[in-house]
Amino acid sequence: MSMLTPPGMQGKQYRITGNAYPRLHRPNRRRRKVLLSVSALVAAAAVSWGSLQLVDVFGGRTKASAAIGCGSAVHHAAGSGDAASFSASPASATAPAPGAASGAASGAASGAASAPASANAQALAAWISAEAAAARAGLPKASGITVNVLNATSRSGLAAQTAGLLKQRGFHIGTVANAPAALQDKVTGPAEVIGGPTSGAIERVLGTQVAGAKAVSDKRTTAAVDLVIGNNFSALATPQQAAAALTALAAPSPSASATGHC
Repeated sequence: MSMLTPPGMQGKQYRITGNAYPRLHRPNRRRRKVLLSVSALVAAAAVSWGSLQLVDVFGGRTKASAAIGCGSAVHHAAGSGDAASFSASPASATAPAPGAASGAASGAASGAASAPASANAQALAAWISAEAAAARAGLPKASGITVNVLNATSRSGLAAQTAGLLKQRGFHIGTVANAPAALQDKVTGPAEVIGGPTSGAIERVLGTQVAGAKAVSDKRTTAAVDLVIGNNFSALATPQQAAAALTALAAPSPSASATGHC
């Protein structure tokens, strides 16, 4: 192995062994640069791909959310009721719900409807109580009286309406029709109660239902009586009024001892 000494160098300062001259310049870094460049490109590509994926993901969710929002807007705009409830939703914390409002309205309506029904029930109870007292005094009960309701006026539907009310008070309803031609527009008072020769008590009980009714007897042989509605008829007596009239009818007449002697 030979010893080589580069020119301009003292041999004793450096000792070089080998069979070639040493490279005195910097080593070539092209390979390292290439590797760094390739690595940088790979890293950039990875970052770009990840960014695209993130954009797609979040962009898709945003589109879906926008689609849902548009769908909801279309749904609320489709009907006026939905639109009204949607616009009123900020005040829902203080305003009652539609169901609660309708429930309150229906409750108020049912309460208003139940008040007349309760009053009517109480009135009918007063009539039934008076009827029971009259029956103990020997007067016939309404359930044992058959009434033919005849309309002698030009007002239509009057006989049917009156018959329905009498049925509620316990009377048995027979014929409901217009009065015979001989009676049309001939009954000037509110009503006439027509019965047979032995129907006096029945006529008086039925007469409590119409204030001012006139009792008329004919030659019939049946126990049924006719209530002929006249031109001055406005309405039946209320159950309370009829009960008061029946109570007075059933009351015994005062005796001579009670009135004293002259």
